[in-house]
Amino acid sequence: MDTHLLSAWLSARSIARGLPLPVLDHGGWRVDTGLPDELRRHVFARPDQAISTLASTISSPHILLKLCGTGEQLLRLLPPCWQLLQDRFFMMHEGALAAPGLPAGYRLDVVTTDAISVAHIRAEDGSSAASGHAVEVGGVFVFDRIVTEPAHRRRGLGRAIMAALGDRQRSGSARRVLVATEDGLELYKSLDWCVLSPYSTAAMAC
Repeated sequence: MDTHLLSAWLSARSIARGLPLPVLDHGGWRVDTGLPDELRRHVFARPDQAISTLASTISSPHILLKLCGTGEQLLRLLPPCWQLLQDRFFMMHEGALAAPGLPAGYRLDVVTTDAISVAHIRAEDGSSAASGHAVEVGGVFVFDRIVTEPAHRRRGLGRAIMAALGDRQRSGSARRVLVATEDGLELYKSLDWCVLSPYSTAAMAC
């Protein structure tokens, strides 16, 4: 995995979510998230023995280890009491983002403040139907938290959110990146995103 790309994505993600910026730690990056279910995360660009060394010092299930690599590669570096969490995928996009029209009854709004863009699609009654965030910083344009509410899925709203956010990209050379869940993987593939790497996560289970 390109270490500059991963570092830039981590920084953009922190900016989008109001978290501390990543710092170098054990050959990877540490983000002190300070959340109730996640005290911090450690992210590595590739398998490394430093992951094993770090894991041996961890005693909390709320400290996550993340690797650009398969779950099997990550587990081989960890003590037996660790388990894998949901698979994710580091993805990149090149070229134009298609801009589908909105179905009748929906309204799209996009607000950009500094480097952060936030898009909302609201239903006719004003309730949230879909939303997403994007951040442009450090040579990357990062899409984050792209969500379509269950009652409004399969209507092209996710595509509309992506296109609306993509319109806010200022630099033509910024690389578009995101991390997809298994549920979102097929949507992004249909929009011509390509998988650069599996993105695996583990936490202590005992």
